[in-house]
Amino acid sequence: MPGEDINFMSLQNLIPYMKFIFAFAFFVFASSCFAQKDTAGVLPADSNSIIIHQDPRLDLLIKKQATINEVTSRDGRRTDKGFRLMIISTNNRDEALAAKTKVYTYFPELKAYLWYQSPYFRVKAGNFKDRKDAESYQRRLNTYFPKGVFIMKDIIEVKPGKNNDDEIAP
Repeated sequence: MPGEDINFMSLQNLIPYMKFIFAFAFFVFASSCFAQKDTAGVLPADSNSIIIHQDPRLDLLIKKQATINEVTSRDGRRTDKGFRLMIISTNNRDEALAAKTKVYTYFPELKAYLWYQSPYFRVKAGNFKDRKDAESYQRRLNTYFPKGVFIMKDIIEVKPGKNNDDEIAP
């Protein structure tokens, strides 16, 4: 019968599609059976939270490093009352930089500081605990800066000494 051949032929054409449909259905069923589950058994109350599993020794290392940083920075920023020499106060930045360079050139042992306090650039030099030390440098600096060098009270940097005695940073 010719009609039966058409039905049989159409079924043979559908067999590859049916295999695909059954394979797809089997894959979906199998993947849902092996989905990830929470092994702890407790879900976080907030879906935006993150659970971190960390070695407790890391916290100890962090605390130890913070203590080391505190001690070294405290020793590095020791200050005291003292005197500095005001070299120049100008509203010209290039002039202030030239003065700072001149201080470093002729007095490398002095530390020069450049501050900007609107509208002036100020160059100060030295870290003197005693006014007499500042006066001796003032006389020497006056030859290079004819407009005048002035002694000012300031907070100076103090280097910690080797024998726990404080040294003045020049």
